[in-house]
Amino acid sequence: MSDKICIIGLGYVGLPLAHAFSSKYKVVGFDINKDRVDELLGGFDRTLELSSKQVKECLDNGMKFSTNLDDTSECNIYIVTVPTPINDDNEPDLTPIVKSTQSISKVIKQGDIVIYESTVYPGVTEEVCVPILEEGSGLKFNVGFFCGYSPERINPGDKEHTVTKILKITSGSTPDIAKKVDELYKSIIIAGTHMAPSIKVAEAAKVIENTQRDVNIALMNELAMIFDVMKIDTNAVLEAAGTKWNFIRLKPGLVGGHCIGVDPYYLTHKAQVLGYTPNLILGARHINNGMSKLIADKAIKFMIKEDKKLKGANILVMGVTFKEDCPDMRNSKVLDIIKELEEYECHVDVYDYWVDKSDKETKKLNFLDELPLNSKKYDSIIVAVAHEKFKHISKENFESMSHGNAIIIDVKGIVKNPTWKL
Repeated sequence: MSDKICIIGLGYVGLPLAHAFSSKYKVVGFDINKDRVDELLGGFDRTLELSSKQVKECLDNGMKFSTNLDDTSECNIYIVTVPTPINDDNEPDLTPIVKSTQSISKVIKQGDIVIYESTVYPGVTEEVCVPILEEGSGLKFNVGFFCGYSPERINPGDKEHTVTKILKITSGSTPDIAKKVDELYKSIIIAGTHMAPSIKVAEAAKVIENTQRDVNIALMNELAMIFDVMKIDTNAVLEAAGTKWNFIRLKPGLVGGHCIGVDPYYLTHKAQVLGYTPNLILGARHINNGMSKLIADKAIKFMIKEDKKLKGANILVMGVTFKEDCPDMRNSKVLDIIKELEEYECHVDVYDYWVDKSDKETKKLNFLDELPLNSKKYDSIIVAVAHEKFKHISKENFESMSHGNAIIIDVKGIVKNPTWKL
């Protein structure tokens, strides 16, 4: 293959993509984080998306990991996989994508293609990124350089639906470039591709994938609150309703991470800028953002019922990542549960065997190296994440860690006979 590809951003999305492309193309993996590049050069991926063997395969294939932009100068295709977070006001923070675009603009040449994979609202590629590329490169869009958009669909921690096994949406800034981008991805994506008619369509398709899921989960969360008041088992209701062939099978729960809890705000932002208020989507966000407080309040109410003092109470939170069997804590709503409990001046211990305790974010929490079976007593235990090992903890184990009557709050429906479950 004559194309030489640069992957900008070596996180959950960029690294697996770089690994896939390295089997057929010359690839440079660029990241501004030196520690990240160093660990990859040493054959380790802290996100656990690639095994050490797979990281080594990248190196054996001739792939170069670098923090030096000059190392990308021979590339003709640049693929941007940086995060697109939100700020404290739930507004899109385009800083990572803007800065990476500014960097690319200094190295792109005549005929190069810049492809974006980061989730954005419709219009970001052509309205935000293209002017930056034109200004920095001195080249004219669709004459000197071209763009594409092919949204990432990585599911962190999922070893079955990996990057090459998920159908890929592709698009390009001209019909010829759209075909070129589609053929590029088709060469590594086993599941095939879908070529969208425009970049904006591809951008919109991506952002509504997680918006749809967010709204549906919000419905489940509201149903759970209704059935809780009615004293009906929500899971039993959903199991019964699920016997109908077209019932959407989802469960209530916390909605965190860097996708489902973030992406809807990109769409609502653009809609509001254009004068439309997306009430349903914003309402769903309000419901899902309120679940952490609901869960913390349940623990507090049961402690009060058992005459347990709140100030100085010991509470154990099991699981702090945003999803099961994954080390990623980004935008985890479990952190909001802990914050709520600490406002009552409770002491909160955290146990999560998936998390890297040396990470700076984890140092803000009181992590345990192992479950304190028989060695420490808690006034309440919140099982917040459905990690595989948590599913096998017995009633006796929970009782051995409990002060007085055990209060077990089960967020994910994996504990047998908990005090309360969502």
